[in-house]
Amino acid sequence: MAEGNHSAAYAFILLGLTDDPELQVILFGVFLMVYLVSVLSNLGLIVLIQVSPQLHMPMYFFLSHLAFIDFCFTSSVTPHTLVNFLYAVKSIPFLACAVQVCCFITCAVCEMYLLSIMAYDRYVAICTPLLYVILMPRKLCVQMIAGTYVYGFVVGLVQAVATFRLSFCGSNVINHFYCDDVPLIALACSDTHLKELMLLIIAGFNTLCSLVIVLISYAFILFAILRIQSAEGRQKAFSTCASHLTSISVFYGTVIFMYLQPKSSHSLHTDKFASVFYVVVIPMLNPLIYSLRNQEVKNALKKIVGKSCLAIK
Repeated sequence: MAEGNHSAAYAFILLGLTDDPELQVILFGVFLMVYLVSVLSNLGLIVLIQVSPQLHMPMYFFLSHLAFIDFCFTSSVTPHTLVNFLYAVKSIPFLACAVQVCCFITCAVCEMYLLSIMAYDRYVAICTPLLYVILMPRKLCVQMIAGTYVYGFVVGLVQAVATFRLSFCGSNVINHFYCDDVPLIALACSDTHLKELMLLIIAGFNTLCSLVIVLISYAFILFAILRIQSAEGRQKAFSTCASHLTSISVFYGTVIFMYLQPKSSHSLHTDKFASVFYVVVIPMLNPLIYSLRNQEVKNALKKIVGKSCLAIK
């Protein structure tokens, strides 16, 4: 192909996770189970927050959007991966690949900044509890969420356009189970230095900025908790952050491992299996972490289940 892709019919072949037919059947079952749990738990959490008046607070407003992003995140990759497990040749059209890259990056960036917004929310709630309602009005919460979605989409679109302006005139086999920037860049036969620099700068900037907000917020939270006199008060304050801290550790640890390694140490095979955790497992873990470790969510769920049982009787 000439430099810059001009063929709308061009398709890529995905190598997937394995070429062992028996293992593919097993992986299909595992991925399907994890995906169903992820979809049901994330959508269930969104519905629970919407119908429970006691959860109509900024913290749970942000949590419902985290659940929505996780749902979009895994749905941008997992259904196509499930279909590919059933076929010997795992192809994806050029345009579908571009859309997948855009959606994947958009969701990743949105999740980064949403986790940092949630850290700021915890900072305000713990450090200035009497001003919480004033400092976190509904309008501001909506504006922060809207800004996150718009910025995430712009980053995803810019990165996808930059990737698919490269020339793919050689092999069309992607060493991955979905369309991702790094293995796509490896296929390009045109100069990729600008794209690689963009990927490093934008991924590094977004990871660093969002992580700095998280670290600063939790530094102030830690100082505030240490000033609390009673052990019970400190425990209660820390428990409101425990779920969020768990999600942050899992998410940022995987992001840093995948995208901020030196080029010389990059292994596409290692990245493939890290991506399984990043794209498939984390969206399932987040709603479970918040549901199992958050007493208010558990109480709201018990109340809804109790009302449902009474209605059935």
